[in-house]
Amino acid sequence: MKAKQIMYMFVLGLFLAFTACTNPTPENYFDRAVLNTNMFNDFASENFTRMLIATTVKYEGVKGDTAKNQAFTMVDSKAKYIEKALKDIKALKQTDETKEMLQTSIALHEYVLPVYQNEYTALAKLCDSGGSKEDIAALALEIDNKYAAHFEELFIKLTNEGKAYAKAHNINVTWGN
Repeated sequence: MKAKQIMYMFVLGLFLAFTACTNPTPENYFDRAVLNTNMFNDFASENFTRMLIATTVKYEGVKGDTAKNQAFTMVDSKAKYIEKALKDIKALKQTDETKEMLQTSIALHEYVLPVYQNEYTALAKLCDSGGSKEDIAALALEIDNKYAAHFEELFIKLTNEGKAYAKAHNINVTWGN
């Protein structure tokens, strides 16, 4: 009889674990769809370009080439993070309540990902190879001019949807300026 009870508890535990994994909490939805975008909130901005340039600065007295491929590594890491986040968001079950937020988040991730994989990768390689300030600035400006406006629209839309969702579910969030 004890073996049967243990087996029953084991099956019940597996069922509960499976159910918990397939039914994310409101916090899970919010974290994946909205909070993860903090990783690229500097997209198409001078701030991101300054960070890329800063990673390639070689300091006097430092032995070795410590700045080699640092900008590329930063961009590549962001692209991989965005790919994973996008996959995680797409895996979430869309409900009437989450559909718009998830679709906006997917659209935002799908918008920025190819830019990181292409234009920002080219910019990072230019920074890492010691490209001229003028060439770096021109490419950065081209990226900003081409992508910033639509990014801002999607980001604001997702932020507003995230605020409403967080409020509806009493998720404590501190929003930036």
